[in-house]
Amino acid sequence: MDRPEDYSLLDPAVQECPYAAYAAMRRDAPVYRMPETGYYVITRYQDVREALRLTDVFSNDFDTRVLSPRGQPPEVVEIYSQHGWERKRVLQTDPPDHTRYRRLVDRAFTAGRVRAMEPYIDALVHELIDEWIGDGEVEFISRFANPLPMKVIADRLGVPREDAALFKRWSDASVDSIAISTPPERQVECAWQLVEMQQYFVPLFEQRRRAPQQDILSDIVTARLEDGRMLAVPELLDLVEQLLTGGNETTTHALGAGMLLLIEHPHLVGRIRADIERLKIFVEEVLRLESPTQGTFRQVRRDVELSGVTIPAGSMVNLRYGAANRDEQMFPEPATLDLDRPNAGAHLAFISGIHHCLGAPLARQEMICAFRALLDRLEGLRLTEDRPPPHMPNFMMRGLTRLPIAFGTRK
Repeated sequence: MDRPEDYSLLDPAVQECPYAAYAAMRRDAPVYRMPETGYYVITRYQDVREALRLTDVFSNDFDTRVLSPRGQPPEVVEIYSQHGWERKRVLQTDPPDHTRYRRLVDRAFTAGRVRAMEPYIDALVHELIDEWIGDGEVEFISRFANPLPMKVIADRLGVPREDAALFKRWSDASVDSIAISTPPERQVECAWQLVEMQQYFVPLFEQRRRAPQQDILSDIVTARLEDGRMLAVPELLDLVEQLLTGGNETTTHALGAGMLLLIEHPHLVGRIRADIERLKIFVEEVLRLESPTQGTFRQVRRDVELSGVTIPAGSMVNLRYGAANRDEQMFPEPATLDLDRPNAGAHLAFISGIHHCLGAPLARQEMICAFRALLDRLEGLRLTEDRPPPHMPNFMMRGLTRLPIAFGTRK
């Protein structure tokens, strides 16, 4: 029987398919201390939920530089100080600060507002499909899964869709800048790219203050905190960075995962077409099985015990959603995509509690619109390469780097 120590979550081969490692950890070491980093990895569903509930113990307010075992190159600080603005993590805070900042952006992603966007998202989905449906094949990630959420968040922010490639590059840099395995040269590259992002948006902040429009940029630059203060530039920049990253990375990865699952399990296509209400459960099961965010970090403020293990104050813990979402105690037959699963929506792919992903309603709506149109217009979905499509090597995120597919068109 394999053991937790047989795996390293920093090994790209394990990251390609981490589920055997997660199962070993849940069984033998649900609070597992990584020998490479000293981080505690929490893998059982109830333990992760408890940590998310105890926000005064498991703090989201910490210096992200502690995540890099190699440390941050000194050039990075200089790049921001000389050419841009300090990165201020306003949503990576604890109450009451988190509550004040979160209130400013939550209103843009209410369920009602997102439902009203459905016709617009439907139109964009069909527009993207129209670009390649006549070819009979497509690289699904670059031609659909990437541009759909990127264009949606660009439109919501109020910036040109034509700059979507820029936004994608900046959101990738944002993710890589805090990844624990990012080499120093990439950290420096990320800093330059994020300064480029800052220099793009700061003039837009001033423009929206002078002439507000019906977009999120106008909402946040004209908003005031409880004390009447308007947000400073570093605060605005962080909100935009979080919206750009959260608005596309997770949805892109979920769209790719969902398409691959349909190809691997073609019987699902018929079931969903026969009962389109099953599409909602399909979306939840995709998010549960292939959680785009595999884990996030917290810092322990005082000694705390989970599953019989004492975690010392000051420790970094990684709440492993990708493992918790396959916990047998919560989800029977967890590796099966079950369109009849009664608690499919109980997964933690969008976290839970006060740090619940603010873009979750929008991501779900985009996935529903996307797969509804794809199933309506395409048939005979299949891979065009013999080898399995690869996932990006990443400790925090899970997503396909490419997904070349072929298909027929429905009459």
